Formats: sequence, structure tokens, C-alpha cells
Amino acid sequence: MKPRVLVVVGTRPEVVKLAPVVSALERRGDAFERPYVLFTGQHRELLEQMASAFGLVADENLALMRDGQSLPALTSRLVEGLDQVFEAQRPDIVLAQGDTTTVFTAALVCYYRQLRFGHVEAGLRTDDLYRPFPEEGNRRLVAPLAAWHFAPTAAAAENLLREGVLPSRVHVTGNTVIDALLSMAARSAVSLPCPGGDVTVDPVSAPSPSRRLLLTLHRRESFGAPLEAILNGLAGLLTDYPDLELIYPVHPNPHVRGPAAAALGHLPNARLIDPLAYPEFVAAMKGASVILTDSGGVQEEAPALGVPVLVLRDTTERPEGVAAGVARLVGTDPAAIRAATLEALSSPRGAPRSPYGDGSAGDRIAALLAGESPAPFIDDVGRRTPFL
Repeated sequence: MKPRVLVVVGTRPEVVKLAPVVSALERRGDAFERPYVLFTGQHRELLEQMASAFGLVADENLALMRDGQSLPALTSRLVEGLDQVFEAQRPDIVLAQGDTTTVFTAALVCYYRQLRFGHVEAGLRTDDLYRPFPEEGNRRLVAPLAAWHFAPTAAAAENLLREGVLPSRVHVTGNTVIDALLSMAARSAVSLPCPGGDVTVDPVSAPSPSRRLLLTLHRRESFGAPLEAILNGLAGLLTDYPDLELIYPVHPNPHVRGPAAAALGHLPNARLIDPLAYPEFVAAMKGASVILTDSGGVQEEAPALGVPVLVLRDTTERPEGVAAGVARLVGTDPAAIRAATLEALSSPRGAPRSPYGDGSAGDRIAALLAGESPAPFIDDVGRRTPFL
């Protein structure tokens, strides 16, 4: 019998990074049953919006999101909900991606039921258990429980080997986010609904002459004083340089929305908008002069589009971009952010260069699950990363 793969999806970024894997499994009808896609609903509207962009349809949705939920309450609901689905569906393999509570609980329930678990985007580390929180803890807890570790880069694989993971379980595949990004990047121009008038962004054109900044900011460890410092620093920059234009798709979390509106809502050159569907977000990235972010996925995507990216965090689990010179870690200090933004705006825009993927990660993962040996990933900065 062909194995049955159950793919667990909890958040908007997980849709982006698992959609290429689901598509690759669907194309391999010779090796697998049709994959069963389970949404946990850890993100609600954001997840469904993103799934629609990729044509990803859930076979089941646990809809576990609750307003103001605590991590212990979410973890409890996820363990019970996932256990019930695994009992009913009896998969041979379970896949999840990244470092959310959905991923940790999926691996834990697989362990309880002695199911084989595959971890997509395995091996990312900051070596600080609370930065980012709870993601760093989640991915460390998943590592001993996974049967397959699909590492996006050689550095991520080396992290796993250093922690004692068996080399036979570690595979460098590239990151599936590049698969998704390349499938969207050539779409036609779109119009973003912004206060003060729509903004047209064209993914195949040069950056806007108005010197457009794109901001994403949502990490839990940034809530409070760090987030307010970032936003107030950017407000000062926009006030001093009125030719700058900021587009900020604001996360719906009230810990983000309130401070964003207070710091930036009164500025005519700050466009605060609702979260974008993925095709529109890719176009917005391509049309930006500089991207400022605390997102992990954006750190991977921006270099593949040739857009300078400033990382608004003190640590990053994606050091490959910093080492390659295609990302810069600037922290949360307003003066450092201001200086780095102005420097990036005054520097020539480079060609796309990515250490994170080549667009074939999903196919590699499907091949590995089928017991095959796909071609190794060779990144865009010239490093060959063999399977380990």
C-alpha cells in the first residue's frame, strides 16, 4: 500500500511553506496516497486568506484559535485535537513546518502514537531559548522526536548534527519558501488599498522612485517597549524625510495594532493596511526600496528578490543571509534603524542572491519521503550543500 501523508498547517507562514510540499506529494501519486491537509486554525483569517492564494484546501479545520489565548491553553487544545484526528485518519507520515506551537504539538502527539514525523525547515537556531519566544523552544523540542529533518541550509543541518541528531535523518533540501516565492513573483501588477489612495506595485518593475519602505513587525518578544521604540523611530524618520513612503500591513494582534496606530497613524506618508494575500505581499516586497522586518520568512524571501532587508531583531536563526551580505541585523534601537535605513536607501540595489533555496525543495522532500535520493541543493551564492 502507498503511504498516507497528513500535513498539519497552523499559521499563515506554514501555508506558504507547506503548499509546495503538498503540491509535490500530489504530483507523486505513484508513491503516495493523496495527502490529507489539516488546518489547526492557530491563525484564523490569515491562514484562510493565504490558503486561498495557493489553492490549498483543508480536508479538516480544527478552528482552535481563541481571542487572548494563552500558550498553555492553546497547547492543551492542540494536543487533544491533533490526537483525535491522528486516531481517526491513521496516517503513515505526519509533516509540519517551522517552529510554532502547532508544530511542537504535532511532533509530540506523533511521539505518543509512535507515528513517523517529518520536520520541514528543521535546524534553525539562535542559541537563545527566549529569542524568539516560543519559537526557539518549540524547534528544539521537536528535534529529538522527528524521523526526518528537512534542513533548509547546510548551517541548519550542522546545528542538528551538533545536537546529536543521527546524520541519516538530516537532509538539506533548500527552503520551500523559495518554491512559493518564485511561483508568485512574476504575477502582474496589483493595487494595494491604502489610506490616502491606492498604491500600485508591479513585481516586474524597478523600485518606486518615491523610496518606498515595507515594514512587517509582529514578533511576540517585540511587544511592549521594543515595538514602540521601533515604531517611534520610524515615525521620526518619516517626519524628517517626507519623500519616504512606508507601507505597513499591520498584524491583527491588538498588541501590534494599537501601538502602530498611535505612532504612525497620523503621518501622511505612512500607509497602514490590513495583512495582504501572498501574491500582493510578494508584489509589495518586489516594489520596495528597503524592507524592515522581524519576520523569519521575509529574511529568506527579500534576498531572492534582490531587495535590501533590515532585520529588526537582536538575534536571528537565519544567519546565512547576514553572512552572505544580503541581510543586515540591526536590532530595535531607533538610531541604528534610522542609520541602516538611510544607508540602504543610498546604496545601489544588488541582483537577487539567495542562500536559502532554488525552487525545488518541495520536490526534494517528496522524493526523500519516497526513499529516493534527489539532486543536492546548490544555493545562489555558489555553495553546494550536499545531503548529509
